[in-house]
Amino acid sequence: MAKVYLGLGTNLGDKEANLRTAIYKLQERIGKQVSLSSFYETAPWGFESAHSFLNAAICLETRLTPLEVLHATQEIEKELGRTEKSANGIYSDRPMDIDILLYDNLVLHTPELTIPHPLMTERDFVMKPLVEIAGNVMHPVQKKTLSSLLQSLIQA
Repeated sequence: MAKVYLGLGTNLGDKEANLRTAIYKLQERIGKQVSLSSFYETAPWGFESAHSFLNAAICLETRLTPLEVLHATQEIEKELGRTEKSANGIYSDRPMDIDILLYDNLVLHTPELTIPHPLMTERDFVMKPLVEIAGNVMHPVQKKTLSSLLQSLIQA
């Protein structure tokens, strides 16, 4: 069984209900929940919006491959109303965003998927909930704990 860490975000509709529905569907399709962070209200990152985000991180045990996890998360996003993914650094409001942050200690670079998530250590709205459930986990590329990476981000 692999441990996969996912970042969840929503800024449209009933945000808490969106997160809870996504969490239920993730457990149903990907695997058993190991841990779940608190929900964090955050400002939009990378674009202007009147809608704040609600973010969380979840760890699941899974037998799925990383690409199978990706396809399952994309299907859940669509079911919750997401019509298109962000592309080329252009972000917009969305009812659900699910990012694969870590998958065990795997380092993966394919046209479809990069693990660890390439921007996770630049985003406090990802790192704060992730550190809550995985502070002692080592980033497989940067070789530092997630807690120390969050401290560096906060001090920057």
